[in-house]
Amino acid sequence: MNKKDIANIRKQFKLDNQFMKIREIFTVYVKKESGEIYHQVSQPFELLEQEAQELFLANFKKVLTGYLDAKLFELKFKHDVEDSTQMILYEGLRAGSTENWKENMLKIVGKMFAHAAYDFDTVVTFIRGEYLKAAGKRDQESEEGGNDKAYSSEFILCSLNKTDQPKKALLFDYIEKEFKSNNAVDPIINLTTPLTGFLFPAFNENSADVNHILYCGGKVNQPDDSFIEEVLNCEEIITAMEDKDSFEQILKIVMGDEVDSNVISNVYEEIDKMVQENEEDEESESPMLDYRDIERILEVSGVENVDTAKVEHAFKSVVDDEKHEIKASSIIPKTIKINTKVADVSVSPKDLKNVKYITYNGKRCLLVEIDEDVVVEGFRLETKTL
Repeated sequence: MNKKDIANIRKQFKLDNQFMKIREIFTVYVKKESGEIYHQVSQPFELLEQEAQELFLANFKKVLTGYLDAKLFELKFKHDVEDSTQMILYEGLRAGSTENWKENMLKIVGKMFAHAAYDFDTVVTFIRGEYLKAAGKRDQESEEGGNDKAYSSEFILCSLNKTDQPKKALLFDYIEKEFKSNNAVDPIINLTTPLTGFLFPAFNENSADVNHILYCGGKVNQPDDSFIEEVLNCEEIITAMEDKDSFEQILKIVMGDEVDSNVISNVYEEIDKMVQENEEDEESESPMLDYRDIERILEVSGVENVDTAKVEHAFKSVVDDEKHEIKASSIIPKTIKINTKVADVSVSPKDLKNVKYITYNGKRCLLVEIDEDVVVEGFRLETKTL
């Protein structure tokens, strides 16, 4: 799934939406440490109170919120796995009765708590429904297309949430007109920050892909490897942060520790160009880089005497899997931070060429080329020519 696919389905989680039909919701309350199921309830989603529906819908959006390969990951199921989660989800998707649906989802709950213990009670929520996407824009002349024809796909979404104990508080009773202490003991389900979750199947353009699942890692660049392997039965992944670190190590081996700011700026600008061209072509996959791509990028970025053998050796010495390719979109920093004792400077990769590290009167200086006046505390600074 790309970010457009994810955004399209995420925005459908709203009340009374013709493009998103949530049929059932199955909620399981699990006790801490023991992993025992304390309570479970399944019911049509539309029978929930509107306020409860809104809270759950906001939670489901959170499961689908985040950057790809940082918080959201499209995972590939392993083959030849006994009692595989892929088959459990597929059977749950096709279940004709609520009992069969619940039975399959409880198998997944069992997997979750066979490999993890929490210091707090948790709630696992499953929904299954139908996602509709218009086949195309409506033709103004023929009045055909648009909502008249739509692609339809069944889906299951899961969310794992922690429970919090209510805080002690002082309340004011409007009826009795007196202050009272809050004696509530009912745990509060934290629906604002899911611990983890997933969407099955993955969606690519207008088709469902049952061989992949979209996984939410909860925390950025901290996917749960045990959950991915033991619960979802999926292949290992490499995060955007790991790809970025690998790319930087390769550059250091090839270019050395010291480099001109123009070169670094050119490298990221060239990679960004590749990513932008890819986004314009909706049918193409995200560009991936092997050592040959990195060699070409360094050459066009102004690095002199780029040696093919050295780039290949650097790539293979850093990346464990020789078949792995680095995802271009993962290695472009949003900002480049330059931290000093005097000041911290943040610039975009394309503007790094406007930053120079120089020696002036025997002192190391950071020279930033700008086009506008500098205003400090409402005062415009005087310009001095050195």
